[in-house]
Amino acid sequence: MAIIVQLDQMLSERRMSLTELSDRVGVTIANLSVLKTGKARAIRFSTLDALCRELDCAPGRLLANSAEPQSPGETDEA
Repeated sequence: MAIIVQLDQMLSERRMSLTELSDRVGVTIANLSVLKTGKARAIRFSTLDALCRELDCAPGRLLANSAEPQSPGETDEA
């Protein structure tokens, strides 16, 4: 299973741009873009907290499981 970040959906629902979110949370547009496109391999709890605060959502609304298998070389180990 893979974890996906539903940032694009949340921004659309809130009618907010990536630039506006970047300004509000203090995270670069480049880093938010990596999250938005699903290329992120990790996220700091402080970043997740700031995103959830500005998007007025719980982490479970921003993150979801995908039934798709992980890319080769990835493991389920924590």
